[in-house]
Amino acid sequence: MRRNLKRLLFALLFLFGLIQFYPVARENPPLAKGLDAPPAVAAILRRACYDCHSNETEWPWYAYVAPMSWLVARDVEHGRSELNFSIWGEYGATKRSSKASSAIEEVEEGRMPLAPYQWMHARARLTPEDLATLKAWADDA
Repeated sequence: MRRNLKRLLFALLFLFGLIQFYPVARENPPLAKGLDAPPAVAAILRRACYDCHSNETEWPWYAYVAPMSWLVARDVEHGRSELNFSIWGEYGATKRSSKASSAIEEVEEGRMPLAPYQWMHARARLTPEDLATLKAWADDA
């Protein structure tokens, strides 16, 4: 029994080491026409949203360790495809308004920021005051 457990642990450790060689893209593309928002709004968005919804991602240490690296890269890629504040200026007025409204709805319904992200980044938790500030901005977007 002990022998089988040792073999299993060795195999798992070997597999863990092996998957570290499976590359994952962690890129921050060049900035384009970014977000031009009031300082209070920009501060909230940088704190709670930019890691997944901009080209200014700050990749944490666990973004370099598989399999977490795969999950983080997937979340960032998906986040940027849905809403990217680094290209906000390239969105037309209608698209900006729609994206802002959708973002507020996601926050109000508790879907954003993602719960696992908030567990690792307490600063990303939005207060009612933060939400009110973002809603006022979104109404003007």
